[in-house]
Amino acid sequence: MRALALILALVPFSPAAAEVLVAARMIPARTVLTAADLAVKPGDNPAAMTDPAQAIGLETRVALYPGRPVHGSDLAPPGMVERNQIVTLVFRSGGLTIRAEGRALDRGAIGDPVKVMNLSSRNTTTGHVLPDGMVMVDP
Repeated sequence: MRALALILALVPFSPAAAEVLVAARMIPARTVLTAADLAVKPGDNPAAMTDPAQAIGLETRVALYPGRPVHGSDLAPPGMVERNQIVTLVFRSGGLTIRAEGRALDRGAIGDPVKVMNLSSRNTTTGHVLPDGMVMVDP
């Protein structure tokens, strides 16, 4: 017991200076974050983000309120395809590539699966959003 008291007396006690990422202003859902939207404040919230570089460029999934911590679950990659947007559908099989116009029936970010309707045939299929905004139709 005395050894424990001696160890505690020798170890300097300083509270951890934890910081959390907070919204600098009211940020509506589906807003792509910039450095001006965020601030770092002292706080202790293990679920909150701490590095603004991890959040800049992401899109809010929910409204963020000033001074409240920003959690990773509040953010997502920005949407590349909006619902009802006209997109190019791409189908590749071996050396064959077919392109057609389609209408996105869902909203999605890069890599997300979205339902699309081929405007020529009116058939509905599913594809994945590519970085250039086209949709790669699943075989």
